Amino acid sequence: MVKYMSGALKFGGLLIAAVLLFNVINPIRIVQSGTRGVITTFGKVDPEPLGEGIHFVIPLVNRVHMIDVRLQKSVGSGVAASRDLQQVSVSAALNWRLDPSLVAQTYQAIGDEGAVALRVIEPAAQEATKAIAAQYTAEELVTKRTDVSSKIRDLLETRLKRHGVIVDSLAAVNYDFSDVFDKAIESKVEAEQKKLTAERDLERIKVEAEQALAKARGEAESLKAKRLEITPDLLRLKQLENESEAIRKWDGKLPQYTGAGTPFVQLNGNAGK
Repeated sequence: MVKYMSGALKFGGLLIAAVLLFNVINPIRIVQSGTRGVITTFGKVDPEPLGEGIHFVIPLVNRVHMIDVRLQKSVGSGVAASRDLQQVSVSAALNWRLDPSLVAQTYQAIGDEGAVALRVIEPAAQEATKAIAAQYTAEELVTKRTDVSSKIRDLLETRLKRHGVIVDSLAAVNYDFSDVFDKAIESKVEAEQKKLTAERDLERIKVEAEQALAKARGEAESLKAKRLEITPDLLRLKQLENESEAIRKWDGKLPQYTGAGTPFVQLNGNAGK
């Protein structure tokens, strides 16, 4: 029994040693999707990285470092000063990735993706943010947020390109001011909104007044035109109306006297008496 256990231990030890030896001298390296393999030969970096797939290397001579070239996200914050010397706390999230064709040079100069984020991305983001923030007043940093973010991204893209870093987008830029400044900004924005509302109301009142004036002018012109339209038919109608009114008021008695250039003659029955 003891001999059997001793033999089993020896076999297990040999198996472990064989596995370790195989890992050491294994010439096969698999580069996973979204990564690149940087080969070093006794510490010297090969400028041509390994693409995705199976590769053969020289055991104990070559070493393959797997570098992630997928999209990375770095979140940072810092303090900057605006053009009007207002202190502002800035936080941002940058999406970036390593250039697959330059990953060997980046590894040689800086390191893997973690080293790039720590040594390059964070300092560059803070410097770019401070440089751009200094070009705007504190109020403009709020009202022109999109413009500021675009300029920070462009500056980062220029600075990081030489390190083999591709800037994808600046996901968010947020500013924190003092409470006093925040209230001042809110008051000004509220005042501007009220001003715009008053201007719109004034314009509406002007339009309504012009419309009312045009309507009154139209009605006056129409009435004037009606007064000027006196035709023979209109005069005849007026005459007939007057005659009708006279007939309506007649009491049925004939006048007592009549004459036209002759003495008046009495028309009643007593004239002959």
